[in-house]
Amino acid sequence: MTIPVAGRMPLLLIALYAGSILLANLTLNQFIQLPVFGLLSVGTIFFAAVFTLRDRIHRAGGLKAVYIAIATALIVNTLAALLVGTPWRFIGASFLAILVGELADTAVYQRLIEKSWWTRVLTSNAVSVPLDSVLFTLLAFYGSMSGRDIAQIIFADILAKYTIAALFAFRVRHAARAAAS
Repeated sequence: MTIPVAGRMPLLLIALYAGSILLANLTLNQFIQLPVFGLLSVGTIFFAAVFTLRDRIHRAGGLKAVYIAIATALIVNTLAALLVGTPWRFIGASFLAILVGELADTAVYQRLIEKSWWTRVLTSNAVSVPLDSVLFTLLAFYGSMSGRDIAQIIFADILAKYTIAALFAFRVRHAARAAAS
Protein backbone atom coordinates (compact mmCIF):
# COMPACT_ATOMS: atom_id res chain seq x y z
CA MET A 1 0.00 0.00 0.00
CA THR A 2 1.38 3.40 -0.95
CA ILE A 3 0.65 6.51 1.07
CA PRO A 4 -0.18 9.49 -1.14
CA VAL A 5 2.26 12.42 -0.99
CA ALA A 6 -0.32 14.56 0.83
CA GLY A 7 -0.60 11.81 3.48
CA ARG A 8 3.17 11.46 3.94
CA MET A 9 3.89 15.13 4.51
CA PRO A 10 1.96 15.43 7.78
CA LEU A 11 3.55 12.19 9.04
CA LEU A 12 7.04 13.51 8.38
CA LEU A 13 6.17 16.82 10.04
CA ILE A 14 4.64 15.01 13.02
CA ALA A 15 7.82 12.93 13.40
CA LEU A 16 10.01 16.06 13.19
CA TYR A 17 7.73 17.81 15.69
CA ALA A 18 7.93 14.97 18.23
CA GLY A 19 11.68 14.63 17.62
CA SER A 20 12.29 18.34 18.22
CA ILE A 21 10.46 18.15 21.53
CA LEU A 22 12.40 15.00 22.44
CA LEU A 23 15.76 16.71 21.77
CA ALA A 24 14.59 19.73 23.76
CA ASN A 25 13.62 17.56 26.72
CA LEU A 26 16.89 15.62 26.68
CA THR A 27 18.85 18.87 27.00
CA LEU A 28 16.48 20.95 29.16
CA ASN A 29 18.77 21.30 32.17
CA GLN A 30 21.94 22.28 30.29
CA PHE A 31 22.40 26.06 30.09
CA ILE A 32 24.37 28.64 28.14
CA GLN A 33 25.03 31.92 29.98
CA LEU A 34 24.12 34.85 27.70
CA PRO A 35 26.51 37.85 27.70
CA VAL A 36 24.39 40.36 29.61
CA PHE A 37 21.35 38.62 31.11
CA GLY A 38 19.89 35.23 30.48
CA LEU A 39 20.40 31.52 30.94
CA LEU A 40 19.53 29.78 27.71
CA SER A 41 18.50 26.15 28.03
CA VAL A 42 20.06 24.12 25.23
CA GLY A 43 16.63 22.48 24.93
CA THR A 44 15.13 25.81 23.87
CA ILE A 45 17.21 25.74 20.70
CA PHE A 46 15.47 22.51 19.67
CA PHE A 47 12.06 23.53 21.00
CA ALA A 48 11.91 26.71 18.92
CA ALA A 49 11.44 24.59 15.79
CA VAL A 50 8.27 23.15 17.31
CA PHE A 51 6.24 26.30 16.71
CA THR A 52 6.94 26.43 12.99
CA LEU A 53 6.55 22.67 12.60
CA ARG A 54 3.16 22.75 14.29
CA ASP A 55 2.05 25.57 12.00
CA ARG A 56 3.22 23.54 9.00
CA ILE A 57 1.24 20.55 10.30
CA HIS A 58 -1.84 22.81 10.38
CA ARG A 59 -1.32 23.62 6.72
CA ALA A 60 -0.46 20.09 5.62
CA GLY A 61 -2.95 18.04 7.61
CA GLY A 62 -5.39 20.30 9.42
CA LEU A 63 -6.55 20.39 13.00
CA LYS A 64 -6.78 16.60 13.40
CA ALA A 65 -3.11 16.23 12.38
CA VAL A 66 -2.13 18.88 14.95
CA TYR A 67 -3.91 17.01 17.73
CA ILE A 68 -2.25 13.77 16.61
CA ALA A 69 1.14 15.55 16.65
CA ILE A 70 0.60 16.89 20.17
CA ALA A 71 -0.55 13.50 21.47
CA THR A 72 2.34 11.73 19.73
CA ALA A 73 4.87 14.18 21.21
CA LEU A 74 3.41 13.79 24.70
CA ILE A 75 3.53 9.98 24.53
CA VAL A 76 6.98 9.72 22.92
CA ASN A 77 8.53 12.24 25.26
CA THR A 78 7.00 10.81 28.41
CA LEU A 79 8.16 7.29 27.51
CA ALA A 80 11.65 8.51 26.54
CA ALA A 81 11.94 10.51 29.76
CA LEU A 82 10.98 7.48 31.81
CA LEU A 83 13.51 5.30 29.94
CA VAL A 84 16.43 7.69 30.50
CA GLY A 85 15.52 8.36 34.13
CA THR A 86 14.45 11.99 33.82
CA PRO A 87 13.32 13.37 37.20
CA TRP A 88 9.54 13.41 37.65
CA ARG A 89 9.42 17.18 38.10
CA PHE A 90 10.89 17.63 34.58
CA ILE A 91 8.53 15.03 33.10
CA GLY A 92 5.51 16.70 34.67
CA ALA A 93 6.65 20.22 33.79
CA SER A 94 7.31 19.24 30.19
CA PHE A 95 4.02 17.36 29.82
CA LEU A 96 1.92 20.22 31.22
CA ALA A 97 3.80 22.96 29.37
CA ILE A 98 3.51 21.13 26.05
CA LEU A 99 -0.16 20.34 26.61
CA VAL A 100 -1.18 23.84 27.72
CA GLY A 101 1.12 25.78 25.37
CA GLU A 102 0.40 23.73 22.27
CA LEU A 103 -3.37 23.61 22.82
CA ALA A 104 -3.44 27.38 23.45
CA ASP A 105 -1.44 27.99 20.29
CA THR A 106 -3.71 25.70 18.30
CA ALA A 107 -6.86 27.41 19.62
CA VAL A 108 -5.55 30.87 18.67
CA TYR A 109 -4.33 29.64 15.28
CA GLN A 110 -7.72 28.08 14.53
CA ARG A 111 -9.61 31.25 15.47
CA LEU A 112 -7.49 33.11 12.92
CA ILE A 113 -7.66 30.45 10.20
CA GLU A 114 -9.09 32.93 7.66
CA LYS A 115 -6.27 35.42 8.28
CA SER A 116 -2.88 35.40 6.59
CA TRP A 117 -0.33 32.76 7.58
CA TRP A 118 1.87 35.45 9.15
CA THR A 119 -1.01 36.77 11.28
CA ARG A 120 -1.89 33.26 12.48
CA VAL A 121 1.71 32.36 13.28
CA LEU A 122 2.71 35.61 14.98
CA THR A 123 -0.45 35.84 17.05
CA SER A 124 -0.52 32.20 18.13
CA ASN A 125 3.19 32.31 19.02
CA ALA A 126 2.65 35.53 20.98
CA VAL A 127 0.36 33.52 23.24
CA SER A 128 2.07 30.12 23.35
CA VAL A 129 5.75 31.08 23.64
CA PRO A 130 5.50 33.00 26.93
CA LEU A 131 2.88 30.59 28.29
CA ASP A 132 5.06 27.54 27.60
CA SER A 133 8.25 29.24 28.80
CA VAL A 134 6.87 30.54 32.09
CA LEU A 135 4.88 27.40 32.89
CA PHE A 136 7.72 24.97 32.17
CA THR A 137 10.42 27.01 33.91
CA LEU A 138 8.41 27.58 37.07
CA LEU A 139 7.30 23.95 37.32
CA ALA A 140 10.76 22.54 36.52
CA PHE A 141 13.01 24.86 38.50
CA TYR A 142 11.04 26.68 41.22
CA GLY A 143 12.54 25.81 44.58
CA SER A 144 15.76 24.45 43.13
CA MET A 145 17.06 27.66 41.53
CA SER A 146 17.13 31.30 42.56
CA GLY A 147 14.45 33.72 41.40
CA ARG A 148 17.11 35.57 39.38
CA ASP A 149 18.15 32.39 37.57
CA ILE A 150 14.51 31.54 36.85
CA ALA A 151 13.94 35.04 35.46
CA GLN A 152 17.06 34.66 33.29
CA ILE A 153 15.84 31.30 31.97
CA ILE A 154 12.39 32.69 31.12
CA PHE A 155 13.89 35.76 29.43
CA ALA A 156 16.41 33.78 27.38
CA ASP A 157 13.84 31.10 26.57
CA ILE A 158 11.30 33.57 25.15
CA LEU A 159 13.96 35.55 23.28
CA ALA A 160 15.48 32.45 21.70
CA LYS A 161 12.13 30.88 20.78
CA TYR A 162 10.94 34.06 19.05
CA THR A 163 14.26 34.50 17.24
CA ILE A 164 14.58 30.89 16.06
CA ALA A 165 10.87 30.61 15.17
CA ALA A 166 11.16 33.84 13.13
CA LEU A 167 14.18 32.46 11.26
CA PHE A 168 12.29 29.24 10.51
CA ALA A 169 9.22 31.20 9.41
CA PHE A 170 11.27 33.41 7.08
CA ARG A 171 12.94 30.31 5.64
CA VAL A 172 9.58 28.61 5.08
CA ARG A 173 8.16 31.74 3.47
CA HIS A 174 11.21 32.11 1.24
CA ALA A 175 10.94 28.45 0.16
CA ALA A 176 7.22 28.87 -0.57
CA ARG A 177 7.87 31.95 -2.69
CA ALA A 178 10.65 30.18 -4.59
CA ALA A 179 8.38 27.20 -5.26
CA ALA A 180 5.58 29.50 -6.48
CA SER A 181 7.78 31.26 -9.03
